[in-house]
Amino acid sequence: MLQLISNPIGVLALSKRELHRFFSVAHQTIFPPLVSSALFMFIFGVAMGRQISIQSGTLSYLEFIVPGLMTMHLISSSYENTSSSLFIGRWHNHIQEVLLSPLSYIEMVLGLLAGGVARGLTVCLGVFAISVMYAPLTIAHPFVFIYFLIMIAVIFSCAGMMAALWAEDFGMLSIWNIYFIVPLVLLGGVFHPTSMLPFSLHVLTHFNPMYYLVSGIRFSVIGISDVSISVCAAVALAMAFAFFASTIFLFKIGYKLRT
Repeated sequence: MLQLISNPIGVLALSKRELHRFFSVAHQTIFPPLVSSALFMFIFGVAMGRQISIQSGTLSYLEFIVPGLMTMHLISSSYENTSSSLFIGRWHNHIQEVLLSPLSYIEMVLGLLAGGVARGLTVCLGVFAISVMYAPLTIAHPFVFIYFLIMIAVIFSCAGMMAALWAEDFGMLSIWNIYFIVPLVLLGGVFHPTSMLPFSLHVLTHFNPMYYLVSGIRFSVIGISDVSISVCAAVALAMAFAFFASTIFLFKIGYKLRT
């Protein structure tokens, strides 16, 4: 990858711009998901979760849902950051400044990607920090945790850029998130173990790619997963490669970038 970057200063400058963009409005980009997570943990984990146990009572419901909440907000934050940044760049036509800069298409994607990955990781780790106030959680497998954090952030940062190129207005920008990503994430086991589902729904869940991403984070945090962690890691890597390559391709052909 380093050999593909001929202008590291330019990539760093674009990355800094993306980081400054979401940190400067932290009250809109970082704190809202942290507040909603704290409420989820209190309502479902503390108030209602006392009556629910997982793994024959060895795992509390709060400990079960925390990795799911972390995954959900990692996905949404990564997606929202790049989708809004690139779409606003197209909307106000200042994306031309990036296109005219001495950056390759890979470098452009990497620079924009940095903001989505950084925001996703910031929010995800913030959710974990809040969870410690409710339950004494630790990261069971730190290296696996880092792997899935990066893979998921890359996948949905790229998905956000693809959506920003496709959208023609702000309404279209939110379609993928509202009607596809969020439902698939919630059905992927954020709040429920798939073993509780009827057999037919349990089988269908295995065709949901979000299920493997949620399971990967859950295994890395609490050491428990309904599916093989090797399968989860392979799905995450394949999705990250496919989305990253597709995003670079769209930039290369100038899809809705050149007017």
